[in-house]
Parts: sequence; structure tokens; C-alpha cells
Amino acid sequence: MPYISRMGRPGLLGLAARTAVVAGTATAVSGGMAAHQRRKAQSEYEAAQYEAAQQQAAMSVTPPAPASVSAPADLVVELQRLGDLNTQGLLTDAEFAAAKARLLG
Repeated sequence: MPYISRMGRPGLLGLAARTAVVAGTATAVSGGMAAHQRRKAQSEYEAAQYEAAQQQAAMSVTPPAPASVSAPADLVVELQRLGDLNTQGLLTDAEFAAAKARLLG
């Protein structure tokens, strides 16, 4: 019996093959999107955890004690720095006097 090619719609085998290709493609795309969504959710979760840890660390750190001037050289350097700030106009005379008084005792 010679092979007669079909015209028109595909046969049962062609229809099954097309269905398998469409289903396989849909499964692959769906799986890829689900994996992408899982990775995105995981990275957002990790970012939120990191942010919470940073805030927790910032809250638990006690503020440093005011720097006490122990050596006379440090006192002179600090007074010079305050004088420069006053000269540049970054400190008012009242602020300079208050800072100087705080340094001197």
C-alpha cells in the first residue's frame, strides 16, 4: 500500500505530538517563573532580615562616652580646632565659649 500524504488537519499522532510540545513548553515556563519568584522572595526576605539585624545592632550599641581630655597636648589641639571653627564662622562666640568651658572643666 503506497503512502498517501494527508491534506488538511493533522492525524492523531501529529495532534498528540503538538499537545505534548505545548504541554512541555507550558510546564517549563511555569517552572521557570516559579523558580524566579522563589529566588526573588528569598532575596527580599534576606534583605529584610539584614535590615532588621542592622537596626537591632544600632539600637543595642550604647552611645560612646564623651571624650575626656587626658593629656594637655590633646587639650591644646582641641582648643585650636574650636578656635578655627569659630574663626571660620561655623561656631558662634557663645557656642565657642560653651565648648571651651566644657573642655577646661
